[in-house]
Amino acid sequence: MVRVYLRVRETHDGHYLVAMCDKSLLGKTLVEGKVKFKVSRDFYGEELVDVKICVEHLNRATIANMVGSTSVETAINAGFVHEQAVGYIEGHPHAQWVKL
Repeated sequence: MVRVYLRVRETHDGHYLVAMCDKSLLGKTLVEGKVKFKVSRDFYGEELVDVKICVEHLNRATIANMVGSTSVETAINAGFVHEQAVGYIEGHPHAQWVKL
């Protein structure tokens, strides 16, 4: 079973936010030039879940944010992210999207 950190939030204006990150990245700060990207427990959560659960939540998501190879590959393989839309911070893949 492949597991990543997942945090789901529903906003007051009807959005369903899914945040996913690889286990090895939680708590780190990635730096790329002037960009400092904190992979915080506050944003990505404290619950390790199977990636299949993440896909179930991505199906409902209106906003999604993924960091790390396992998290981003899960979203790509499930058809939520195009591989050309992936950015890299300190060599780690990052993707995000919003449904309008």
